[in-house]
Amino acid sequence: MYLILKILSFLYLCAGVQCVHQVSWLPCQFTDEHVFKNEEGHTETQLIHREALLQFGQIGDAAVNPHGITFLITVSKVDLRRYLEGVEAEQLECELRRYSTAGIHVRWPVLGAREYNHWFTFTLKHTNGLFRITGFLRHPSDTAATGQQDYNSWTPIGDREMLVTTTAMVMKTLTPSVRAGLGSKQKLHCQFAVDHHGPNFDVEWLLQQRGERTSLFSHSSRSLQSKGSGVLYRSLADGDASYTLPFTKLSSEGTYICSVSVLPLFVSMDIVLQIEAAPKVSLNVGPTLTLLEGGEQRVTCEADSYYPLDVEIEWYMQDPALAGQRVGAPLPEKLQNVLLSSHKHNNDKTYSLTAFFYLRAALKHSGREFTCRVSHKSLRVPIKKSFTLTVEEPTGWMLYIVISLLLTLCVPCYLYLARRKARQVG
Repeated sequence: MYLILKILSFLYLCAGVQCVHQVSWLPCQFTDEHVFKNEEGHTETQLIHREALLQFGQIGDAAVNPHGITFLITVSKVDLRRYLEGVEAEQLECELRRYSTAGIHVRWPVLGAREYNHWFTFTLKHTNGLFRITGFLRHPSDTAATGQQDYNSWTPIGDREMLVTTTAMVMKTLTPSVRAGLGSKQKLHCQFAVDHHGPNFDVEWLLQQRGERTSLFSHSSRSLQSKGSGVLYRSLADGDASYTLPFTKLSSEGTYICSVSVLPLFVSMDIVLQIEAAPKVSLNVGPTLTLLEGGEQRVTCEADSYYPLDVEIEWYMQDPALAGQRVGAPLPEKLQNVLLSSHKHNNDKTYSLTAFFYLRAALKHSGREFTCRVSHKSLRVPIKKSFTLTVEEPTGWMLYIVISLLLTLCVPCYLYLARRKARQVG
């Protein structure tokens, strides 16, 4: 009977809530810090890498790994597991660090909050680059740390210690790295959540290019003032700070930084935008090229209007008849006499490149197919352009020329004689 009740309870929960896999614990690397004065009196920081565990549960739960540091995440308004639904622990990389408030003391406004807190930052990355999550764990305390409340007075953490924490703030992006086509519309995803109602927050978007930062958008919930554009104001109250580029240009490329501040916490996330333009490939000959044996033709393959710079152009030759064999078909022969022009800078800051070779016609190459293959990071598969070579013997051409001359000379003579004969008969 008890088993039946358990099954019914499980089915009831699944009916009301989506039954999805939830991560119960995660192995993490905890980067601890030891701050000290060196012999010259300067402050130095020693980074110490320690094994730790993020464990979801409630106060009183036993540690999954009693031999390591456990950060026990208990229930709060921000459920970190909701951001990890459907993801296996093996697909995540987890990092933990201490966080300094730089001496700023603010009583965290949640129900039952203690006077002081120890803060830790966490970063969770999907191994396939599908998302990145960062945020803060709050470890409450009734007593302040000795000295200043910053990195100069870290409270020691034992090798087997369990720290009871809650998720105070979280930020997530589904677009940690974006490859966008030139002239496309792009939305850079950035969402955040805080564990108490109506927090005072500041949101800002920056663009970093070649070491310089430019402010794109800023908003303060306290003053209700906004500067710039790209973020929907009405979405900020729901934690959606996504930034939209209506039309990407080459000047749009760079690192976009989404940051959220809720005193005494500040969190930011980098989103890398790479602009790509696929090359336009063309040949200077048609689908069929006819040459007289021994003749020579300059054949070019141009890749135009591509970005970024790196592109690869190769020429190949093969016999279509042999290539059609199911078994034992020879590989195309790569041409070695190909020359490359220098990269050309177009007015729109894209590039062009030409690969050419001098084709000397030989009867043995008649019927061969020549293919230009262009590879670029904007392409899933290379672009191929081909032509077929036809080589004719000189005698055939001479006979054609002689017949053409005879027709050119004889036809007028024939017409003249015919008219003269007609006059005589008349």
